[in-house]
Amino acid sequence: MLGQKEIIHKVLLYIKHYWWLMAFSLLFAAIAVVLTLYLPILTGDAVDAMIEKGRVDFELLKKLLAQMTVIIAVTGIAQWLMNVANNRITYLVVRDIRRDAFKKLQKLPLKYLDMHSTGEVVSRMIADVDQFADGLLMGFTQAFTGVLTIIGTLFFMLYTNVWITLVVVLVTPLSLFVAAFIAKKTHSMFHKQSEARGEQTGLIDEMIGSQQVVQAYGYEKKALKRFEEINGRLEGYSLRATFFSSITNPATRFVNNLVYAGVGITGAFFALNDYLSIGKLSRFLSYANQYTKPFNEISGVITELQNAITCAGRIFELMEEQEETEQSPVKKKIETASGEMDLEQVYFSYVEDKPLIQNLNLLVKPGQRVAIVGPTGCGKTTIINLIMRFYDVYNGAIKMDGIDIRDLSRENLRSHYGMVLQETWLKDGTILENILFGRKDASREEAIEAAKLSHAHSFIKRLPQGYDTVIKENGENLSQGQRQLLCIARVILCRPSILILDEATSSIDTRTEMQIQSAFQKLMEGRTSFIVAHRLSTIQNADIILVMKDGKIIEQGSHEELLGKKGFYADLYMSQFAIK
Repeated sequence: MLGQKEIIHKVLLYIKHYWWLMAFSLLFAAIAVVLTLYLPILTGDAVDAMIEKGRVDFELLKKLLAQMTVIIAVTGIAQWLMNVANNRITYLVVRDIRRDAFKKLQKLPLKYLDMHSTGEVVSRMIADVDQFADGLLMGFTQAFTGVLTIIGTLFFMLYTNVWITLVVVLVTPLSLFVAAFIAKKTHSMFHKQSEARGEQTGLIDEMIGSQQVVQAYGYEKKALKRFEEINGRLEGYSLRATFFSSITNPATRFVNNLVYAGVGITGAFFALNDYLSIGKLSRFLSYANQYTKPFNEISGVITELQNAITCAGRIFELMEEQEETEQSPVKKKIETASGEMDLEQVYFSYVEDKPLIQNLNLLVKPGQRVAIVGPTGCGKTTIINLIMRFYDVYNGAIKMDGIDIRDLSRENLRSHYGMVLQETWLKDGTILENILFGRKDASREEAIEAAKLSHAHSFIKRLPQGYDTVIKENGENLSQGQRQLLCIARVILCRPSILILDEATSSIDTRTEMQIQSAFQKLMEGRTSFIVAHRLSTIQNADIILVMKDGKIIEQGSHEELLGKKGFYADLYMSQFAIK
């Protein structure tokens, strides 16, 4: 968890890029404050100009009223320009933070995304940044004018009467002590509030995205119970944070009223003894009010800034996460991969005290088709994650064409793979753009040919605009099978050296699956292929079938060889086809 000083320092680094806007804001703030503080002088002179009946200086009053009108107009313009500059600074800083946070998200390892829910990450980038923007804008708008007003009123009050000024200066610091005490109390509550809000957003995102499953399994009551528990905690943190922040204003106003009363009594004493005119007393009362007002506003700003700093801290924590970097300097590059993969004494586990892959050895020759089967949790997908370098091995090595993949850049390594997963991913755009996602330089004709090979062409032609039909985020206006076909077409278009199919046909009907299997047969010709499958009927033509259990390869061979052994694979096969 980052400290407040560190967070503020990081925020200032972002603000530093817009120093010229800061200068404009300070200039207009200074103009507005000086003119606002000059106004009571004119008001006092106006009071002194009509102090007695029959002795009113109308010429002077006209002149003073004209000056006051001009000053009020210029002050309004200066305040408007200051607010424009402050808004510009705030939203430029927020834009930069969101941009950097999103860039960081692209560089974070898969491990981070596995450990944090999507909703929680989205909450940091959307809700927390919005809360930070609100606090930052209030800080700019009120802090600048507040500090300048305090300095300016002190100068004008000292110029008018030193002794009454001392009364003001001695009492007003009490409001700062009150604000500082409350700020310490609110910071921890705002931090817990932000965490609970992120947890709540994560639950909502999860439940909305899986609403069919929730309803199918009757999980509604449990989901509501979880939501109520999180919502209750959020309510508690929010109420406590709001309570402490809400007493700031009344407490500081009480101190401010003491100051105003002190000035009034002391000023009246000086006026009765002819040390101060009635006009100057009214000027002083106005200054006393203007002097204490910023303390009240700044105390409110402090509360908002506590929330803003807390939210900024959550964003910066994400941005401070360790990026997916190369463990060693990139030494080599493979231009065209032959497809040979060698796993030598590989050890890996997601959790240190829970071993998963242990002493895994496998040599895959170019062009071989390797199927990986086994019960859930045995490590099938983990092998794919290691081959793709989504995770790095703890011990041992994985080599492509004899080169340790850690000596290659991830970009170079992954350029040789084509991957189709059980879970599809499509971006918001046209059908054609989604097929071209992995190969931007391909032509429309090549994309259509890939769609034909994947048997997606027929359903695409039935869409309103064909290949130019815009699909929603993740293809929500398409069926699961249609989304899968598009993902397969995307890989076919890339024509990679190594093909990875992780339950690639799980969402497709049997007839279409047979057609796609024939397309895959053509695609896999001359290419090394890794096929993760639960349906053993789809892997009978594999050159090697690896049977995994508890992170180890317990059997390997062709389909006929493994059936002949009558071991674990044979039992799996018999159970699927109910052969007794």
